[in-house]
Amino acid sequence: MSLPAFDDGPRPTLATFGESMLRYSPPAGERLETADELAVHVGGAESNVAVAAARLGCEAAWLSKLPDSALARRVERGIREHGVEPIVARGSGRVGTYYLDAAGEPRGTSVLYDREDAAIRTATPDELAVDRVRSADAFYTSGITPALSETLAETTAALLRAAGEAGTARAFDLNYRSKLWTPAEAAARLRPLFEHIDVLIVAERDAERVLDREGEARTIAHSLAVEHDCETVVVTRGDAGAVAAHDGEIHECGALETDTVDPVGTGDAFVGGLLAGLLADGSVPEALDAATATAALKRTVAGDAAVVTPEEVAAVIEGGADGIDR
Repeated sequence: MSLPAFDDGPRPTLATFGESMLRYSPPAGERLETADELAVHVGGAESNVAVAAARLGCEAAWLSKLPDSALARRVERGIREHGVEPIVARGSGRVGTYYLDAAGEPRGTSVLYDREDAAIRTATPDELAVDRVRSADAFYTSGITPALSETLAETTAALLRAAGEAGTARAFDLNYRSKLWTPAEAAARLRPLFEHIDVLIVAERDAERVLDREGEARTIAHSLAVEHDCETVVVTRGDAGAVAAHDGEIHECGALETDTVDPVGTGDAFVGGLLAGLLADGSVPEALDAATATAALKRTVAGDAAVVTPEEVAAVIEGGADGIDR
């Protein structure tokens, strides 16, 4: 399986919308309060997905809003260098940042966000390249974006509607973040969006916390697909793999064991691989394999982005994929 090469025609197009931040991390084994130097990476759910899809052969664009500053240019450069086109509105505010203090047990990894007054919080459809959403084969955003402000909740809904009216496939990861809002707040703001979503991705734990779904992942996936008339619903289960409901059928894929260097961005890599597989006209099982392999490879790479190649993904699927079990 060569995934995805797109050698026989134009590359499928993906547009994403959301916030990207600068991530600062101390060296392994050091703490933020004692570190004398910090590594810098660019990270954000929607740009991470765009990067993974672009590296697997899609033509990807990332829509957002940033100030005119050196830090904003650093964000754009970090996204562009992976083959993603940043299409950015300019405005007042700042670039959000976050600090990752990575550690094993018993301390665990902690994240400190500093994203108040970020420029993207005031982004409206009039400022954004909505035509790129309308002309794309697929549009992706996540539940993080409408959590950032009421304005962004309205903008997210408007972009999903515009995509649907233009016949663009719409993908959405619920991506619940407890540091942004409560489960009840998330449910109230996100549920109305589901009627505008074709491919819904949700972690099993988030389905329970936010959507009050209980039971097996396959039951959750099927019920969400039926209730919200989604073409595909994927429920991720961490080390247990993922389950997808599509066209009345259930598909399962196991996870892969990895020697983890950096787990941040694993879920986004999964979504990027999934969308690349679906846009390559792959079946849902094939797309799940691509997603699983991309996510596993991401865990071997420092930073938020899945710096992978189609050949590496194909090799994992074909050769070393003992954990991929359909």
